[in-house]
Amino acid sequence: MATYIVLANFTEQGIRNVKDTMKRAEAFKATAKKAGVTVKEIFWTLGHHDIVTIVDAPDDTAITAVGLQLGMLGNIRTQTLRAFPTTEMERILSKIA
Repeated sequence: MATYIVLANFTEQGIRNVKDTMKRAEAFKATAKKAGVTVKEIFWTLGHHDIVTIVDAPDDTAITAVGLQLGMLGNIRTQTLRAFPTTEMERILSKIA
């Protein structure tokens, strides 16, 4: 499983209905699970992004499908980052000549 960090910002629709954000988060977890994606943590944040989510997915296709499905709802816009934990980064670095 690969780890991804999903950065999200509320759209106008999303902020108008911000009181539903917890229900939407639970629905997101269920949708992700059906796609084989595990939501490890969801954080509501201050600063440039409104939400930061950490997920594990079997591949880029799975996380992309979940992200597109989430975006279709119109409440948030996302940016997805592939994250490399220490063990993976060590493996990557060992391949550098």
